[in-house]
Amino acid sequence: MGLFSQAAFYTTVNHMKDLPLHGGKEVAFVGRSNAGKSSAINTLANHTRLAFTSKTPGRTQHLNYFSLGNNNYLVDLPGYGYAKVPPDVQAHWEHLLSEYLQTREELCGLVVIMDARHPLTERDQGMLGWFAPTGKPIHILLTKSDKLSRQQSTQTLRDVKEFLAEHFPQCTAQLFSSLKKAGMDEAEAMIAGWFSADTENSNG
Repeated sequence: MGLFSQAAFYTTVNHMKDLPLHGGKEVAFVGRSNAGKSSAINTLANHTRLAFTSKTPGRTQHLNYFSLGNNNYLVDLPGYGYAKVPPDVQAHWEHLLSEYLQTREELCGLVVIMDARHPLTERDQGMLGWFAPTGKPIHILLTKSDKLSRQQSTQTLRDVKEFLAEHFPQCTAQLFSSLKKAGMDEAEAMIAGWFSADTENSNG
């Protein structure tokens, strides 16, 4: 049984005061609005409709919680960098996002979704910069890698890793394809490691 095989919707939150007091651990998924975040979550969970995929990017406007069992939770965060929402809504998301990422103690790692064809956009780098000061691990899924040739995807991964080594050394990265279901085992092993490592640290 995979880490995500029992994923089930748990709750949705629009304000920090409403965050659940579950006493467990959370891993958050975040990404630019059209980078394939919902598809990646659905692929990992082997579930077509777990996270809402939409032809209109930017539909995730709240923090959506999914229970993974064992008091572990996946949190689907609002997509960023999508212009077709009112400025006040955008401002609310960004405040919610930054406060959650910087202050949520239960959060043990962040998965950042980037389109392998356009990685490390200005907004992506801003997200890494927001979260990096927490010292918690960050893992990047370079999605839609099936749209690149093998040579292109290998080069992209190399370039991204070089950038991370220089600017965000606690970040790791991998190629991922929801369409081809490629990279699932690597992503799952990384996230499972965060959930279990954190337990050992807090008990030690």
